[in-house]
Amino acid sequence: MSINFLHDRHVASIRPGRARSLPLMMINRAPYRRAARFGGKTKMGEKDQLDRAVRDFIWNIVEIHSQLEEIHKGWAELMGISEPQWLIVMAVDELDQGRGVSGIAVANKLRIHPAFVTNQTKKLEEMGFLSRVASPDDARFLQISLTQKARAEITNLSNKRQALNSTIFAGLDEASLDYLNKRLASIAKNSLLASQKLSIGVL
Repeated sequence: MSINFLHDRHVASIRPGRARSLPLMMINRAPYRRAARFGGKTKMGEKDQLDRAVRDFIWNIVEIHSQLEEIHKGWAELMGISEPQWLIVMAVDELDQGRGVSGIAVANKLRIHPAFVTNQTKKLEEMGFLSRVASPDDARFLQISLTQKARAEITNLSNKRQALNSTIFAGLDEASLDYLNKRLASIAKNSLLASQKLSIGVL
């Protein structure tokens, strides 16, 4: 059994057969030291949780990317083209505002080399999916557009694509999806900045 009592400047702890005293100011600091240690653990715990959340996010993106690749392959097979060609067709459809789009714009959208886009758009033109005409602003550049054949194929897939999208985004309403897209756009922008910093040795 231990009996503790305080007097003016010291606290005495009396145990059977032994007695000692400590300055009161040291006793008063003890809770703060414990709180600091506890706070340190809390901060470390928060850091670990954030690190775990970031890693989970990255692996979720990897998994989603993998599944989307399989989905793109499926759409491409239905149209009788390759997955990269399907993505080019989708990029042209997304970017074209009625005047066609440049190969550079498609390459930037898909983050691929312009030469690859040129090569594949030629093949898609031969297959009747794309039209390439000289730009009215500069004849050195081509404007790429979907043909009626490509639009008809995409329309034929529309019901399946809507059903697939409903499956992928089940449980998310329009507002939730809009919020998610804004957050992902912000992360994409920050990721580009981080990649640039890493490439020049800033990070």
